[in-house]
Amino acid sequence: MSRPVVRSLAVALLLATVATSASALVQNLTGNWQFSVVTENGTGTPAVTLTQQGEKLTGTYESRMMGSRAFTGSVKGDSVTLTLEANGPDGVALVFKGRVVSADTLRGTVDFGGMGGATFTGVRVK
Repeated sequence: MSRPVVRSLAVALLLATVATSASALVQNLTGNWQFSVVTENGTGTPAVTLTQQGEKLTGTYESRMMGSRAFTGSVKGDSVTLTLEANGPDGVALVFKGRVVSADTLRGTVDFGGMGGATFTGVRVK
């Protein structure tokens, strides 16, 4: 084989390895997480339990202010979305949108049903 062909094959192999490694990072978010939700009124530290099946996420969000609430969500590539439905007619739905920074770190924003927002960081509890 000529050098350009060998070089092209090596680059293709390297790109395939990097893509597989990045994909492996986001393939299993199942576990216990500690979130830090930063608002203009302070920081909350909810405990989050994630269960991932394919791209589907389910779990519980537990905080001092909101109690324990179930959520649904998804992970596609490095994008993560979690939705906590409103708890009652006067409740507010929370939508977390972020990205997988590493196998053990999530980061993004939270929308409080159009009534404000926050940023969040999630770290896997080991």
